[in-house]
Amino acid sequence: MKDPIYLIIVLIIVVVSVILHELAHGVVAYFLGDRTAKDAGRLTLNPIKHIDPFMSILVPVILYLLNAPVFGGAKPVPINSHNLKWREWGLALVALAGPLTNFLIAFVAFLIAYFSGLATIYYTGSDLLQFILIETVYINLGFMLFNLIPIPPLDGSRILYAISPDFFRNILNSMERYGFIIVYFLIFLFSDVFSNLISNGMTGIIKFFYTIVGA
Repeated sequence: MKDPIYLIIVLIIVVVSVILHELAHGVVAYFLGDRTAKDAGRLTLNPIKHIDPFMSILVPVILYLLNAPVFGGAKPVPINSHNLKWREWGLALVALAGPLTNFLIAFVAFLIAYFSGLATIYYTGSDLLQFILIETVYINLGFMLFNLIPIPPLDGSRILYAISPDFFRNILNSMERYGFIIVYFLIFLFSDVFSNLISNGMTGIIKFFYTIVGA
């Protein structure tokens, strides 16, 4: 049975991470000329504006309780690509901003853990700060990797759209309407596959972090 204190900590990390992820989308879109997110009230730290009860709370909590890699998402920030500079490339930059924010959060948490002497990235069960830092690393890497999956409306599909030929863009556009249904279906049907892919991705990125600090 998971300690409820640790579960609350995980929930706080999840909420903060998804808020910063979505806020990054909206801020980049705003600076590229699209006010849609701002006008919708999404350029805010208010969690109510960003949290999706299923993807932001239920899925991460279930995964944590199952000792699986924690991943999830939030309500997509509304973007009008016609208002963006560089159109599809602008949209790709907006999409990349969210996962990049999670990557930077994870890296900062790793650096704090490493240089504070909590060098191991695996929780030893004795230090609350170590738990917070490690969960911050893993949760944010999980969000980053999950959102880079190229299925609309996840961020990876926006990046893929920018480099795809027209016929494949039409396929992505046709998937947009049912994107979250497809994502939910795939999570339940292939949860082990998602968990393994994300877990392996986390391991590779953490090794990269250690390489950066010369460990």
